[in-house]
Amino acid sequence: MSGVAPAPIGVFDSGLGGLTVVREMLARMPSERIVYIGDSGHAPYGAHSEDEIRAYSLGLSRFLLEHFHCRGLVIACNTATAAAADSLRQIFSVPIVGMEPAVKPAVAVTRTGIVGILATVGTLSSARFAALLTRFDPNHSVEFITQPCPGLPEAVEEGRTNTPETRALVEKYVAPLLARGADTLVLGCTHYPVLRPLIAEVAGPNVTLIDTGKAVACRAASVFGTRKDCADAEETNIMLYTTGDVRAFSSGASAILGMPITAKRLQWVDGKLTGSSDDTKQ
Repeated sequence: MSGVAPAPIGVFDSGLGGLTVVREMLARMPSERIVYIGDSGHAPYGAHSEDEIRAYSLGLSRFLLEHFHCRGLVIACNTATAAAADSLRQIFSVPIVGMEPAVKPAVAVTRTGIVGILATVGTLSSARFAALLTRFDPNHSVEFITQPCPGLPEAVEEGRTNTPETRALVEKYVAPLLARGADTLVLGCTHYPVLRPLIAEVAGPNVTLIDTGKAVACRAASVFGTRKDCADAEETNIMLYTTGDVRAFSSGASAILGMPITAKRLQWVDGKLTGSSDDTKQ
């Protein structure tokens, strides 16, 4: 019905990182209603088992669908996609858009044939990731060098995006990839684009950085459509929730999205998400 806003899109991640995807979604779907939950209380997901990540993802998805009647979900987390996307699609009937490291575009742009992939342990050890490499490089023409990056998601969550300690971590993870000839780096975690200026500075001007945010946003726009009857960006309705520290999350979200943001608090009780009725009403 004309004039009636469609149900929102639900988006979740282990914390702030998925907002780099939301930022791209807003650029393509400026009037879309989005409900975002950052599960900062469990961040980083890379430190948890697949069973734990599936349980968290199920709780987040169920909350978004039951409380906000979202018409679909975006899993704005590579680790959660690898661990839980298949099971969520079996449980829920709504469209679910996941994400994976940007291997395909990296294969297309590398000149040296050597691609470095920065990601979490959970992503790199998943069967989905192994299949991804085979799918987009069936002839093994490209050498992929994988690099887990513990500490980087925590740096983003805590607002330490350009400290000497974070720079040292980036140098530690990037230097071995460059030494082996990588000319393309895949940012395989949604937290890493927040550190993109620092990673680019460390990697140098001759190295291409690729992340999946734009591709996921394009996929979401295709799957969910856009609100053509309400194209005024001022009507964008973004609701943000966190299971972590509200003040820190709100500050980080404001920096990533470039607008004042005040998040609300959710908490896990007996494996389920809960919040006050005032905090979860539409």
